[in-house]
Amino acid sequence: MDLSSLKPAEGSVKTRKRIGRGPGSGLGGTSTRGHKGQKSRSGYKKKLGFEGGQMPIQRRLPKFGFNNINRVEYQAVNLDSLQALAEKQNLTKITVEDMVAAGLAKKNDLVKVLGNGELKTKVDVVANAFSKTAEEAITKLGGTAEKC
Repeated sequence: MDLSSLKPAEGSVKTRKRIGRGPGSGLGGTSTRGHKGQKSRSGYKKKLGFEGGQMPIQRRLPKFGFNNINRVEYQAVNLDSLQALAEKQNLTKITVEDMVAAGLAKKNDLVKVLGNGELKTKVDVVANAFSKTAEEAITKLGGTAEKC
């Protein structure tokens, strides 16, 4: 060990600039806030969406329409996707977990099976909802459409 290899103890040297600690620090006086004005005062907070007194964009833009807070969003999965999944993994029963694993839906999605495409093999399907055409197509081949 020699003088050239000395280092301060871990955590003893702070890298953060300490503002407002006198003129010797180089960061005293106005403490990096500049001179006067609203931003130089203590307790200053800019309101969300404030544009310096200009009419904010959320007030300039027209509002119309209606968003139903009780709307239930489903991830749509078509019959041709189920057919491809059944052929690829040799499945006779397809659940929501299988669809998530195959990337057809996300983990917390509600899944609705729609009637687009054609189902060629008998498959038991477990999903959150079914369209009438999808349910008919599944039961026509001898499979079951079970709601979970």
